[in-house]
Formats: sequence, structure tokens, C-alpha cells
Amino acid sequence: MFDVMRARSLQAVARHGTISAAAAALHLTQSALSQQLVKLEREVGQPLLVRRGRGVVLTDAGILLVEHTNEILTRITETETALEARRGQVVGRMAVAAFATATRAILPAALHQLRLHHPDLRLESREHDPDTALGLLVHGDVDMAIIDEWLPAEPHLPDWVQATHLIDDVSELALPARHHLLTAAGPISLSACADEHWIAWESGVRAHDWLRRALHEHGHELHVAHTASEHQTFLSLVAAGLGVALVPRLGRGPVPDEVTLKPLHQPPVRRVFAAWRTDTADRPAVQATLAALRNATT
Repeated sequence: MFDVMRARSLQAVARHGTISAAAAALHLTQSALSQQLVKLEREVGQPLLVRRGRGVVLTDAGILLVEHTNEILTRITETETALEARRGQVVGRMAVAAFATATRAILPAALHQLRLHHPDLRLESREHDPDTALGLLVHGDVDMAIIDEWLPAEPHLPDWVQATHLIDDVSELALPARHHLLTAAGPISLSACADEHWIAWESGVRAHDWLRRALHEHGHELHVAHTASEHQTFLSLVAAGLGVALVPRLGRGPVPDEVTLKPLHQPPVRRVFAAWRTDTADRPAVQATLAALRNATT
């Protein structure tokens, strides 16, 4: 027989590729995790890991054990969910991963409500980009993920993940004071900004890719002069006259006096969703968290 929680340690190593990364994900020291793995190998009676450069790879026995561990942990989760649903109490852990804007604009109110009404619920929150948050959810590292989608379509989710729409977040164009586009009446066309120096996210981030595609549809290429990872930084760069930027309304902080916000014709809309694993849908904690998130976004 082997200890399931030790097998989960091996599962984390398989997922993250190194013992140090797995230890961080499990909130353990490297030494503690290594000891867990040594004990697991003794219990199984076979080598489970082989060092390869700076990382480790699983042996055939390790791969087999991780595959069965995934099945075992899924059954444990389903059992815990059924027991919680039968008891009807909002208890246990509720870890939520959310992108930066949602962490700032949605989570504080939602988590405060949960702590106030369900003091026995152990709350955790982590700030991650939507793809990372979804990955953490799929692997069971968090219980809910707040994700976004910049296209009209529904988000692409694994079969064992459900999601519900929370809010639509409209972006506006941030312009430096006395910018020539401010003389235009009404909403500004995105094509009118084609020759501007843009302040945006790095390539590969959904907002950046949406902007690049939108300009391309108008026959223009995106010229990014400055990149940043916070919208307040966008606004500071715009205030300095270094370019223009798209800034969502959700979680927006103070707008500098040197910046003017203008609506866009056919503005980009970021759709925000809450996602959870199907096998936890009946958990009272999941239902309570969804209710708190909806209250925070209305």
C-alpha cells in the first residue's frame, strides 16, 4: 500500500517538472517534499524518479502511479463533494485564482462576504493570468478560476470544467491631453488610431492579441512602443505623452489629469467568467462562492 497524499507529491513533480517548483506549489520545503518522495518509493518498492539535468523525469512506474493517483484523487473529490452536499455546510478550502483586474475589482468584496457569512470556509486567493488560473483549476490546485475571453465566443474549456458568465468589461481609449483625436465628436474608430504608438500588454496576452487582430482587420499593423502588465502603468505612460492605450473599466484606478478617456466605435468587450470543476459543482462552498461573485459584479 502507498500513501495517497505522498502520491499527490509525485503528481505535483510530474506537473511542474522540478522538485523545487512542485514544493512551491504544495507550500512545502524542498527537503520535506524530497522526504515524502523517498518514503513513497520505499512503499512502492520501485524507483519513481530519475534526475535529468536540472529537473527530474518519471520512470514507467512513476507514470503509472500518477495516472492512478489522478483517478483516486478524482474519486476522493467526488466523495468529499457528496458528503459536503449531504451535510449542507459551507466548509473546507476555497482557493480562487483570478487575473489581476478581477483580483483587484471583484475578489475583495466576494471574499469579504464569504468570510462574513461562512467563517468555517478556509479562503485562499492567487493572482494569475487566465490560462494559468485555468490550468491550476484543472489540476486541482485551486477550486475556482476567474477567467476572461475577448472574443464573442464562449471560453474553450475542458469537458470536466463548467463556467458561468459574471460581467462584461468595456474598454475605452486612453489619450494624452491635447491629443489630435480629442477634437473628434463621439466615439473614435479604431482605424483612426492605426498610426499611433500603442502602450499594451506583451504579445501572447489575450488583450494584446485582440488589439493586433482588430487593427489587422482594418488593414493596419499594431505598433507597440511600450509594454506593461498593469493598467495604471498604461495610464502613467499615456499621461507622459508616450502613446495611447486600451483601458478596461473594471478595476480602473484614478485617471491622471493628463489623460482623457474616449469611447471607441464598436468597443472591445472583455467577458469575465467564473469556472469550476464539474465534480465539485454540488459543493456548498462552490455555490456560495458563485453567489458571492455574482453579488460583487452586480
